[in-house]
Amino acid sequence: MKCKFCGSLESKVIDSRTNEDCTIVRRRRECTKCGRRFTTFEEYESIPVLVVKANGDRQPFDREKIRKGIIKACEKRPVTFAQIEEMVSNIEKAIYNTLEPEIQSSKIGELVMNEIKKVDEVAYIRFASVYRQFKDVSNFIDLLNDFKAEIEKKNESA
Repeated sequence: MKCKFCGSLESKVIDSRTNEDCTIVRRRRECTKCGRRFTTFEEYESIPVLVVKANGDRQPFDREKIRKGIIKACEKRPVTFAQIEEMVSNIEKAIYNTLEPEIQSSKIGELVMNEIKKVDEVAYIRFASVYRQFKDVSNFIDLLNDFKAEIEKKNESA
């Protein structure tokens, strides 16, 4: 780190501390040439991810929208807030781990459905019925049959 007083590129770290959520590191440094002390801050470089909607519009990824959708699907179900937060975190990690600057909203919807399915089957059906915009009962029955077949396949292999 370059000393702001003398311009030397050599310094040593005297003390390091993180903020409460461990996203920023504060370092107290001492220049090895002039002996003066200064403070630096390190934080994650955030790479914005844009969500590409079905109509082609783009908007910044918003974790809160996912949380609200999951909360709505899990309403009056035995799903804890901690479980909801874990689902949201898993989805967010999956999105950022793609390392792509854009992601289709349909891909996010599939990620959400997969996470909800692991936690609560009824909430999964609720979310899927809204997400997939069922037009009639036959769409709902098709989803239920697919889900039932998936469960039966899991039980056979277990």
